[in-house]
Amino acid sequence: MDKFPITPAGYEALEAELKERKTVTRPQIVEAIAEAREHGDLKENAEYHAAREQQGFNEGRIKELEAVIGSSQIIDPSQFDGDAVKFGAKVQIVDEETDEEKEIQIVGEYESNADKGMISMTSPIARALIGKSVGDSVSVTTPRGKIDYEILEVQYG
Repeated sequence: MDKFPITPAGYEALEAELKERKTVTRPQIVEAIAEAREHGDLKENAEYHAAREQQGFNEGRIKELEAVIGSSQIIDPSQFDGDAVKFGAKVQIVDEETDEEKEIQIVGEYESNADKGMISMTSPIARALIGKSVGDSVSVTTPRGKIDYEILEVQYG
């Protein structure tokens, strides 16, 4: 089985979600199913069917989380240094055409969140940046076309 690289913070977030789903969400759904059963005929009971669907989704997510957690390889970026981009790096980049700066962090696919600037290491921009250093330019092909970035700063930790 493949190992999934993940930061310590990402691992903790997955464990917290798993615990929440097992200890809070699961009992709430069981209670909702029991309550819906009390309303009688289950064939036409929308509350019952909705609760059962929610239960299926929750149990599926629990299984997924258990599998990911079980096959995760925690990589602590604070153990790295230098100005070359590696997993876990926070990278300050600038669009060479628009001069728009942004900071991204290269993380595992199960902790990526583009809204927070956490980019999966399998994304085109992360693949272009990994192995490059401060001052290097990279070209990234995106759905909007080709974008050229310059690496301004690399931080770990």
